[in-house]
Amino acid sequence: MVKKRKIPLRMCTGCGESKPKKDLIRVVRSKEGEISVDLTGKKSGRGAYICKDIDCLNKAYKSKRLERNLESKIDEDVYERLREEIKDGE
Repeated sequence: MVKKRKIPLRMCTGCGESKPKKDLIRVVRSKEGEISVDLTGKKSGRGAYICKDIDCLNKAYKSKRLERNLESKIDEDVYERLREEIKDGE
């Protein structure tokens, strides 16, 4: 009997839906307070997830949900990097 692997779910910061971890982009805040886009999902630090959807990113940006989840101010270039990743994924 083959054991079925559990798919890790994470909640999108933009839309609030739980989705498989691999379908989301992780944004991480390191212990030093540096915020970066983590495409591997392996960097240490506090993480927040966002759908690969521009509408979700815009919602999270307008309501400052990413900043609230990471408990830190986020530079515009991080949002720009997220927008590029979403465009590349389409």
